[in-house]
Amino acid sequence: MQLENDRYVIGGVDLLKVGEQFGTPLYVYDGNKIIDQYNKLKQAFKKTDLKIKYACKANTNINILKLLHKQGSGLDTVSINEVRIGLLAGFAPEEILYTPNCVSFEEIKKAVELGVNINIDNISVLEHFGHEYQNKVPVCIRINPHVLAGGNSHIQTGHIDSKFGISIHQIRHVMRVVKANNINVVGLHMHTGSDILDAEVFTRAAELLFDVAIEFENLQYIDLGSGFKVGYRADDITTDIDRLGEILGERFDVFCKAYGRELELWFEPGKFLVSEAGYFLVQVNVVKQTVSTVFAGVDSGQNHLIRPMMYDAYHHITNISNPNGVQRIYSIVGYICETDTFGYDRKLNEVHEGDILAMHNAGAYGFTMSSNYNARVRPAEVLILDGKAQLIRERETLDDLLKNQIEVL
Repeated sequence: MQLENDRYVIGGVDLLKVGEQFGTPLYVYDGNKIIDQYNKLKQAFKKTDLKIKYACKANTNINILKLLHKQGSGLDTVSINEVRIGLLAGFAPEEILYTPNCVSFEEIKKAVELGVNINIDNISVLEHFGHEYQNKVPVCIRINPHVLAGGNSHIQTGHIDSKFGISIHQIRHVMRVVKANNINVVGLHMHTGSDILDAEVFTRAAELLFDVAIEFENLQYIDLGSGFKVGYRADDITTDIDRLGEILGERFDVFCKAYGRELELWFEPGKFLVSEAGYFLVQVNVVKQTVSTVFAGVDSGQNHLIRPMMYDAYHHITNISNPNGVQRIYSIVGYICETDTFGYDRKLNEVHEGDILAMHNAGAYGFTMSSNYNARVRPAEVLILDGKAQLIRERETLDDLLKNQIEVL
């Protein structure tokens, strides 16, 4: 989003007009920014046989999936319905990785039937898989490297108390299960968490995985998950992708030579690809001054963007209706019957009732984590691509809230 001639624009499209045309609350995505992020990661690992598997839990709109598939991306999924949406978006089964956690074995069998890559993170499930399929269906194994990383405890997934992955200290047990059941292991996977800043975290965890990988003879790929940190504040330090590509690419090349053949290196970026491309537009319903605070109350809440309330996440907020106004201090709050605050004591250009505010970095874990709490409908979504704004999801209605209810009284 850029300020041009006193108007905020995305790819030449006036963002305020988009909000006025499609109404608020509204999710808006910059398609060209998504493409740029994808190409940035590919370029950083240009010397490596890199496969990007977009972690679609970040944003499952089928148009976002199609856009990334067109660039050459694969897909990382965590549920059977994400798999099905990926197939509908045009991904071939072999381009999709399915990494479930604590699901029934019936769901895993459905994923096998759909022909996607299966990633298992539990020894008992691995045993069951071996009993069922032996070496007929290739499998990937998710390892927990016991590396504490991530910007919030909710998104740290590689530490010793995490429910994700098989402990690296259980590798001998894993090897016995694999051998006893003749399981065809073609990939090893890890994911330490999200918002990881230091490239050394990736390399340290990768070294552990490389040590384990030597034990498996039929590997085709090593999957290092993702978790690259993106900038939420203007002065945020982010993951140096180019440095990561240089350091990790060289180390992966050394590993492949030791392994005896070239393998693919997989990453599963979600937030890195779509977060900065997204803006959440809301309209100010009321400006309310109390004894100590000036509130800007908007037509949305934690039902549409829960990250500030759940993760204490910071989202920069811009008053796109008044780009040149005098700056004042506001707390931006929602209309839910909870204390749903998007931002405390924010300096914004003077806010008036009816103004439209834009919350930045809303492309990941925004709509996908939204709900109908307080019987509120979920917002519409718009994609801006090649100078054109298009509606890619209609706003829900009361009928959507009621359609699955059955009246028995």
